[in-house]
Amino acid sequence: MSEKVEAAFIFLAPNANPVVHRGVINTPIIHLTVVGVSKYSEAVDVAKKLVETGVQAIELCAGFGNEGAAMVSKAVSGKACVGVVRFDHHPSLGNKSGDEIFNS
Repeated sequence: MSEKVEAAFIFLAPNANPVVHRGVINTPIIHLTVVGVSKYSEAVDVAKKLVETGVQAIELCAGFGNEGAAMVSKAVSGKACVGVVRFDHHPSLGNKSGDEIFNS
């Protein structure tokens, strides 16, 4: 790899604030921005802003259900690749899908 990859990881957590709950990990080959959100609509907004800053790849936490992943993917279509860590029913969310909890 000749250039550093600009990437992001977006995670869902109740009461997460994307302005406050964020961090950066900078390695020789990847610059990773980690951002917490509390609902899908925030994730969409954050993803759009990250792409504007040069992010090329976005990984979504396992709390995202199919609907949430689709919303983010559609929002950045053609501008960034979107990947998803998957649990059909997340163990730390009471074995529910993020679609049941964060889709507001």
